[in-house]
Amino acid sequence: MLERKQLKGRTQVTFILPDNAPEGPVSVVGDFNHWNPAAHPLEPRGDGTRAATVALPAHSAHSFRYLAAGDYWFDDDHADSHDGVNGRIHT
Repeated sequence: MLERKQLKGRTQVTFILPDNAPEGPVSVVGDFNHWNPAAHPLEPRGDGTRAATVALPAHSAHSFRYLAAGDYWFDDDHADSHDGVNGRIHT
């Protein structure tokens, strides 16, 4: 799931997954963090989910995927669109 919050000139995007699906650590990776899995790991929240928040320029589009333990890449069904194997988010 994706949540957005408009800020001055930026959009705060929160990437949200269930706490246990998939098991183990998960990061959101994309062109906004140079596909670096250490940049935005999803952290547990009190509501049974885990999330990472990224501030992106307003009125832009970005490719992203999730990377889980065991080199398991997967997409977000709630992405705005898809570009090949990558999800796309439009801010």
